[in-house]
Amino acid sequence: MAPMPAIDAALRKFHTSLNVSNLDRAVAFYRVLLGTEPAKVRPDYAKFDLADPPLVLSLVPGQPKAGGHLNHVGLRMRTADELVDVQRRLEAAGMPTQREEGVECCYSRQTKFWINDPDGALWEIYVFHEDIDEHGHGAPPRTDARATEDPAEAAAGRSWQHRLTDPFPSELPHGDGTLAAVHLEGSINAAPDAAFRTGFLSAVLRALAPDGVLQAHGLAGDRQCPALALPGPAAAVKYVPALGEVLDELARAGFVDIDIEKLSPNPVFVVGGVALRELRLSAKKPSAAARQDGACCGDQPAAVQPVALVR
Repeated sequence: MAPMPAIDAALRKFHTSLNVSNLDRAVAFYRVLLGTEPAKVRPDYAKFDLADPPLVLSLVPGQPKAGGHLNHVGLRMRTADELVDVQRRLEAAGMPTQREEGVECCYSRQTKFWINDPDGALWEIYVFHEDIDEHGHGAPPRTDARATEDPAEAAAGRSWQHRLTDPFPSELPHGDGTLAAVHLEGSINAAPDAAFRTGFLSAVLRALAPDGVLQAHGLAGDRQCPALALPGPAAAVKYVPALGEVLDELARAGFVDIDIEKLSPNPVFVVGGVALRELRLSAKKPSAAARQDGACCGDQPAAVQPVALVR
């Protein structure tokens, strides 16, 4: 396959991505600060692309994580050759990188690599190929800082994240009722027989405080589909459940107020005639009052066994 062309090759640009609590408010602020309109605004993403100073600023809705408001930083290179030169220089110095070819991310198609600096700051070095209509399935890799969250701090309203490339824990690293939010990035696309997957949702529910929120992002099919050699970071996808399966398992585990925030109208992939769509949803643990009205939230009768996220 011929290499994809890199466009806008006139400038090498610094890139920074920020976590923002309110996207509309952040766009309004940076529109004034930078004196220009955003190049791209979507319900779950915004981007400013400046020639002077040479900057690509992206805004990602979400509360600050271990890195604070900084999601990641990076460089947009002018050509694929420049990208290879930087990656080769780092690898030759014994600094491992994680490369992704033609990945769909942030409403664009890119080729990139990721690397952490000695203090854990995440860098993205990339070339931009073209804009696309969907957000895409690509996401920053999990950093060491996110992986080492102190369970003792959970009582302060901390959140916990599980990604597709992470093993399922035998026990969540947080006490019952201590988390305000849990984020699942691609977890619904793990192999159905992965170790400790059975009962994972029940464990998540127990760790959430009453009214705590579960947010999930991944691929759902028009019908269930085993993943077959998907490209880029989606190669980690082992299984794609039907949308109805995901909703059913959430309800059976005890979650309420399940809200489909996004189901892409255009498939991200089509495998064996099955359309695979980007899915974002949220669900809540019932309030304390609701729990008192009956058995729920993982307080299941002994005869009912915990269920996997997908069958």
